[in-house]
Amino acid sequence: MPELKKPSNPSIPQTNMSKTQNTVDENAKTIKNEIIKTIKNLPDGLKTYPIRDLVKHAEQFGPYLKQQRLETNQVRKFLDAVNRLKADLAETGEFAKVETEVVLLKPKLAYAAARQKAAKPLDEVMSAAIDKVHSKEDFERLVQLLESIIAYHKAEGGK
Repeated sequence: MPELKKPSNPSIPQTNMSKTQNTVDENAKTIKNEIIKTIKNLPDGLKTYPIRDLVKHAEQFGPYLKQQRLETNQVRKFLDAVNRLKADLAETGEFAKVETEVVLLKPKLAYAAARQKAAKPLDEVMSAAIDKVHSKEDFERLVQLLESIIAYHKAEGGK
């Protein structure tokens, strides 16, 4: 005869991993949305993103990307393109010569996000940031944002 299970006692809290995971997911969505909202509300390009806020956001967002199992090789083409543009801009000092390539970073990241779900939050944040890049100073802040996020991702144990 099959064993009958006792009904659970509603007065005893049950541990629920999905509930914990939902809380973590909500917190992650909150930081992603907070970063995007901050970026979209910048009055005069990405250069006006307060550096302390940028670092605070990256400190929260990097570990979230690690948790999503983002690996830097999943966004390598994007990272390589940013580094090439950074070098080109350092050499010429003229943003107009790299502006088209900066805008074309968005499809590179969208491609990575389409291939790997873990890259989607980074795509959303960086796309919002790229939309605010209109000068050399804006691009420099974009690089600072990306480098900060990746640094905190790696500090959390991301690969």
